[in-house]
Amino acid sequence: MHERERWQVIQGMLRTKGLVQVSDVGAATGASAASIRRDFAKLADLGLARRIHGALESIDNTVNQPETPSLATRSFDVSQTHNIAAKRAIAKAAVDLCKDGEAIIINGGTTTFHMGEFLRDRKLKILTNSYPLAETLIHDSKCRVALPGGEVYREQKLIVSPFDDDAIQHYSASHMFMSAVSVGPLGVVEGDPLIARAETKLLKRAEKLCVMVDGSKFANRGSLVVCPLSRVDILITDESAPDASLEMLRIAGVNVVIVKKEFVQVTSAA
Repeated sequence: MHERERWQVIQGMLRTKGLVQVSDVGAATGASAASIRRDFAKLADLGLARRIHGALESIDNTVNQPETPSLATRSFDVSQTHNIAAKRAIAKAAVDLCKDGEAIIINGGTTTFHMGEFLRDRKLKILTNSYPLAETLIHDSKCRVALPGGEVYREQKLIVSPFDDDAIQHYSASHMFMSAVSVGPLGVVEGDPLIARAETKLLKRAEKLCVMVDGSKFANRGSLVVCPLSRVDILITDESAPDASLEMLRIAGVNVVIVKKEFVQVTSAA
């Protein structure tokens, strides 16, 4: 994650919490403590926050009542500019797994967003907490679209509900298609507790889980495990994924699918 992207995450955390520790930012971004301390110093020098011992404090008096809610993850618009070819290829491979008439769940993310392009001529029932994907599907597909209730997070373009008892409890899907901050030995990882909780709730409504991550997502980021690798049925990635990570997945019993982003073709590596 680049410096400016870390700053965005830090500022989002400050708007929500008012005070952030080095360890908090490290868990959300995977950056080193030294890099985060430099970020704290620069943000303080710019007058955007106040440094205190081992932490950074907001100078905004309306910390606990932000005008727009935020999450401690990279914004949708920033993420959308990374690894576009790989994400499109992964999205196509994911849509190829779907059968018309099925009910599926698609979580919010820039990789899953690209599924909309390949769902135009399909007929599925889709529950998604991504409002840009929902808008794409409503206007450019024959799919039935459902949205969960909750609060809108503009930067990540997500709808997230903090409540256990909401509309999704009655939804049943054959597959859930999910992106993530990272994937490691402990499982599928997110960087914000609200996102992790929302994905855990969605996951309960699906029979099978398909994780969609490009090769960069095997770096150590985030600290909140959404589910263990044993819950993952299929993982779709691109050719840049590290061999050691692919072997880790296979040992865990995950069906790994590798896409060739140049040609948007798919080959199974299981």
